[in-house]
Amino acid sequence: MTPRAVIRPYRPEDRAAVYDICIRTGDKGGDARHLYRDHDLLPDIFAGPYVALEPELSFVADNGSRAVGYIVGTADTAFFVRRYRAAWLPRLTYRYPPRPGRPAGTPTDEMVRLMHSPERMILPELAAYPAHLHIDLLPDYQRMGLGRALTEHLLDALFLSGVPAVHLSLATENTKARPFYDHMGFGEIAVPGDDGGVTYLGRSTRRESASGTADEEPLAR
Repeated sequence: MTPRAVIRPYRPEDRAAVYDICIRTGDKGGDARHLYRDHDLLPDIFAGPYVALEPELSFVADNGSRAVGYIVGTADTAFFVRRYRAAWLPRLTYRYPPRPGRPAGTPTDEMVRLMHSPERMILPELAAYPAHLHIDLLPDYQRMGLGRALTEHLLDALFLSGVPAVHLSLATENTKARPFYDHMGFGEIAVPGDDGGVTYLGRSTRRESASGTADEEPLAR
């Protein structure tokens, strides 16, 4: 029987579990360890900078032994990008040097390109949704309401901080995750010029803007 999990704030000792969850859900919600020789690569982009730079906006689902899911975010995407480039990226450059002009021939090449281009997160169409988030749950803990609970904890924290709205980016082909966000009140944000590989979703941080009940759980990237 799967142990029951509770939601609590992130602690520094959760870092290893958060990194493990991130890589195990990094291939459209499935295990991505076979795609990357360095299993820290994805977490160093999609989890590590958030728990390091804004731990107050990080929450985990804890089963009594370890974190089995998490949500991380930032209150201000533009400010986060500046801090990421100044304080986070220098820690990684020796392991993942930039590869200018090199085509993204492998998943690692593509992730290194994303790592070194944080300004990609700043889009004018997202200005009304200054916060953004990433959320992941291990498969055994999906469809248990934990995704909703994690999201509501972050929404409350953002709302109490005066942040009006939040967005996320979802791989368009990750159709398993989309119903969860629909149930949570996220709506699609039109971003002209997108190549169709990414869908942007956003909503108010007010909890009452969510509707319905969610049977599906998020597999965010």
